[in-house]
Amino acid sequence: MQSDISGFYAKSPSERLSQARAMLGLSDDDVSRIASGGLTIEEADVLRENVIGLYSLPLSIATNFKVNTRDYLVPMAGEEPSVVAAASKAAKMAREFGGFTASSTDPIMIGEVLIRGITPGAAEKILVHKEPLLRHIDDTIPSMKERGGGARDVWARTFSANGNDYMIVYFSVDVRDAMGANTVNKAAESLAQAVTGMTGGTARMCILTNLSVKRISRAKAYFTSDNSIIEGVLDAQAFAQNDIFRAVTHNKGIMNGISGLALATGNDTRGVEAAAHGYAAYSGAYRPLTKYYVEDGKLAGEIEVPLSLGIVGSGTGHKVARICIDKILRVRSAPELCNVAAAVGLAQNFAALRALTQEGINKGHMRLHSKTLALMAGATPSEAAAIYEMFRGSEDKITMSSVKEALEKLRAGKRA
Repeated sequence: MQSDISGFYAKSPSERLSQARAMLGLSDDDVSRIASGGLTIEEADVLRENVIGLYSLPLSIATNFKVNTRDYLVPMAGEEPSVVAAASKAAKMAREFGGFTASSTDPIMIGEVLIRGITPGAAEKILVHKEPLLRHIDDTIPSMKERGGGARDVWARTFSANGNDYMIVYFSVDVRDAMGANTVNKAAESLAQAVTGMTGGTARMCILTNLSVKRISRAKAYFTSDNSIIEGVLDAQAFAQNDIFRAVTHNKGIMNGISGLALATGNDTRGVEAAAHGYAAYSGAYRPLTKYYVEDGKLAGEIEVPLSLGIVGSGTGHKVARICIDKILRVRSAPELCNVAAAVGLAQNFAALRALTQEGINKGHMRLHSKTLALMAGATPSEAAAIYEMFRGSEDKITMSSVKEALEKLRAGKRA
């Protein structure tokens, strides 16, 4: 399968789905689920409390991605215009230089147990009894151990606050192809009993951390040898490196891509975003998650980001999420999914920096946003598409007022 699909953006949604069906071998049931969103009101009521309806988001496919020599069509869910087009364009540019190389560490998550009222030497006791505690964790999650995962480390530290002495017991678990929250939380609650029996005190909290610093994904690509683009992107990188206000928005642009993929595959977008921003500040100063430099005359970009994405468990069982994982992406493991996500994040960031330092982000974004404004103004989908074409080559400022005026002219033309 090739991901560099010519003219995909110019087709209608039904034509795109038909082409994807032919390329990916989707069944009638797959197509029906994708078109409908794959969730009934009855199923929604089981998944969440106080349900009153469904809230739909567009599901798109980003094209042109080649990661570790393999082509991927990347499903992305979200509402913001220009995101998918930008990622696809950046992936096409990287493709000319061989695409993305990416890697991910083992899928290791960290759990924490907070103990209050500890006895002297409690942290030292944890280290002394490390091996029995690791076996205790494995006995709590035997199925994970059987799949090649399981407990990897236990450590502790103490602190004082509010007139109390506390200890945090940390532990790490290889969760294989899962995101791992339920597994880690189960292990944390069991470990708390063992630790308090050993050190005294009272367990106050048992929970995973989303700051998954042992579960890191990296990607690299070359994008261009155009000196104008190179100079602009390097300036943008320096801006983010030296200004926290810019760095936060820089990283938000990365997450436009990663979160869109996470949502499409049924993963925890809030956890992924919390981890990314926490990691950006992990050194003590908030920093950009990407870096750019010139190598052999070409602009090279790299990203390093914690990604706790799974392909089994929890939301990944959603009917459309399963189609996205198994039939569109065709990833075989959680690390492979994380590799693709890292490449998407890097592509998204490069696209934003290129746009910001060339024509400016607003011009292209607002052209695409004109369709959203048209729908807000009461246009039909076909009218919104026509209004987009009206503004596509225009240099005029695009506002709600200008879109409403265009809609009135369009309708007047139809009546004439």
